[in-house]
Amino acid sequence: MDNPNCAAIVRDMKNDSDILITGGGLSGPILALALAQSGHRVIVIDALSEKVRKNAAFDGRSYAVALTSQRLLAGIGVWDAVADHSQPMLEIKVSDGRAGEGPSPFFMHFDHAEIEEGPMGHMVQDRHLRRALLDAMAATDGVTHLAGETVVAQNAAPGSVSVTLASGKVLNGSVLVGADGRSSGTAQRAGIKRNGWAYDQTALVCAIAHEKPHNGIAHQFFMPAGPLAILPLPGNVSSIVWSETEQVASAFNALPDEEYLEMLRPRFGNFLGEITLTGARYTYPLSLSLAAHLVAERTALIGDAAHGVHPIAGQGLNAGMRDIAALAEVITDATRRGEDPGSVAVLARYEEWRRFDNTALALATDSFNRLFSNDNALIRGLRDIGMGLVGNMPTLRRGFIREAAGLTGDLPRLMRGAPL
Repeated sequence: MDNPNCAAIVRDMKNDSDILITGGGLSGPILALALAQSGHRVIVIDALSEKVRKNAAFDGRSYAVALTSQRLLAGIGVWDAVADHSQPMLEIKVSDGRAGEGPSPFFMHFDHAEIEEGPMGHMVQDRHLRRALLDAMAATDGVTHLAGETVVAQNAAPGSVSVTLASGKVLNGSVLVGADGRSSGTAQRAGIKRNGWAYDQTALVCAIAHEKPHNGIAHQFFMPAGPLAILPLPGNVSSIVWSETEQVASAFNALPDEEYLEMLRPRFGNFLGEITLTGARYTYPLSLSLAAHLVAERTALIGDAAHGVHPIAGQGLNAGMRDIAALAEVITDATRRGEDPGSVAVLARYEEWRRFDNTALALATDSFNRLFSNDNALIRGLRDIGMGLVGNMPTLRRGFIREAAGLTGDLPRLMRGAPL
C-alpha cells in the first residue's frame, strides 16, 4: 500500500460498474461472463434490442470455433448450451483450382487424429451462440445487459471512465472496453486510428443442404477470384463463404435462388451430391482493418474493434477470443494484486500480449489471399508444389493442425482449460 508506483487499489464504489463494455454481439458478452466469474461487476451496452438478438432465424452464418476457443466458452459456462448444436471439424482439405475444372492434384489434408487434443474445432451457428450468451448473461450475477442503448460520448479521467448513452444516462467504471466492431465508436472517441485497405472482393454467405454426408470435413477451395469455404454443420448441411470480385458478387447476389445455385454448382462440385439452398443469403465486403493501438486511457479494444481480417482461414473470431481471454486475465490478475485495472501500466500488458499475434494474423491472411487469389501460371505452379510438400511433411503438417486448433503461442489460462 505504501508503494508510490502502485496504482489505486480500492475499487471506487461510486462507479456503476468495474468494467463497461460497448457492443453486445459476441465478444462483449463473452468478456463480460469471463470477468463476472472472477468477481467483477460488468455492464454490457448493446445497441440492439434483446428481442432482435434472440429471435434470429437460421441464416447460414456460422463460426469455426477452434479448440482453444471452445475451452474458453466451456470455462465461462456457455459451451454446454451450444454443444448439441455444434459440428466437430475432424479434417480440413485445402486445394487450388478453377471453377468447373475440379481441384489441383496437389493439396493439403489435415486430420485431427494427428494431434492428441481432439477435434481441431467445432462449427457453431451464430443464432445458437448468441442465444446461449444472452441466457448466460441473464443468469449471471455481476452482469448487467443494457439492450437497445447506444453510447454517444465517453470521457476518461485519472480515476474512472464515463460513457453517456443516447437516453441521457451516464455510467461510470474503471475500464471501458470497445467490442463494437470494425467501425468502433469507442475507438474513434478514444482517438485510436485504423490502418488497412479494402479488397476487391465480397463474401457471399449462405447454407447449403446436400445429399451426401460431409463427415465433419471442412474444405477450402482457392480460385482465382477468391476462396470458397465449405464448412460442415450438423446433418447434411454446410455453411458457405464464397469470395468473388465485388462486381461478380453483386451480380450473383441479385440472381434468384435457382440461378444463384447454377453459379455455385461448378465451384462447389458434385462430391456431396445434389445441393439446395437453406436459409437466407447475404454478402459482406472484405477488407483488412487494424487499430493502430489496442489501448488508450482507461480504454481497451477487443475482437473486430481491434482487428478485422480476411476470412480466408476462418480465424477472425478466434483471434477475438484470444483478445478476450488475455484481457480478462490481465484485468483479473491486476485486481487481485491490488492494482487499478484501468491504469496505463495494466492495459499496456494486454496490448503487449496481443499486438504481435494480431498483426501477424492480419499479414498472414493478407498474404495468403494475394498469393491464391490470382491466375498467374507461375505462381499457381509454385503454390501447388508448396501445398503438396506441406501435405507430405508430417511435422509441418501437424504444425498447421495445431495452429488451426489454436494451440500455438502464449495461451491465456482460459484457453488452456484452466480457471481464470
